[in-house]
Amino acid sequence: MPQIPQRLHELTVGQLSARSGAAVSALHFYESKGLITSSRTSGNQRRYTRDALRRVAFVRAAQRVGIPLATIREALAELPEERTPNREDWARLSEAWRSELDERIKQLGRLRDHLTDCIGCGCLSLETCVLSNPDDVSGERMTGSRLMPERKAADGS
Repeated sequence: MPQIPQRLHELTVGQLSARSGAAVSALHFYESKGLITSSRTSGNQRRYTRDALRRVAFVRAAQRVGIPLATIREALAELPEERTPNREDWARLSEAWRSELDERIKQLGRLRDHLTDCIGCGCLSLETCVLSNPDDVSGERMTGSRLMPERKAADGS
C-alpha cells in the first residue's frame, strides 16, 4: 500500500482508493452522491483532503450494516460545516439507526418463516401467499397468486 507523506494534505483518487480500500469507481460514485468532495487541479484531476479517508470509512461501515446511502448522506449533512464524523457522531447515529435495523431484522425473520410455507406449496399458488401477494392485496378480488393482471382475449372469449 502506498504511503502518504505526512506533509501531503491532498490525495489523488488512486491514493484515496489504496488507503481506504474503496474502488476508484466507488469513490467517484460517493462523490456523485454528495458523500465526499474533491477539488480539481489545473489539469482537472481530482484531489481529496485527508479527512476524506475518515468519511469513506464512515460510509463503508454504515453500508456494511445496511444503511442506505441517502440516509448516510443526510447524516453527514447534519454535521456542522460538513466536518468529518468522529466517534461521538458514530455513536449517536448508530443508536438512531438501531431501531431501523431491528425492524429490518424482524421483517427478514417473518420472510424466512413464510418461505417454509412457500416451499411446502412449491408452485406459489397458495390462496394467501405472503411472498407473491404480500398483505393479501389481491385476495379480495381472486384466489391464488397473480403477478400480472389477467387480460381479456381480443375475440371476447
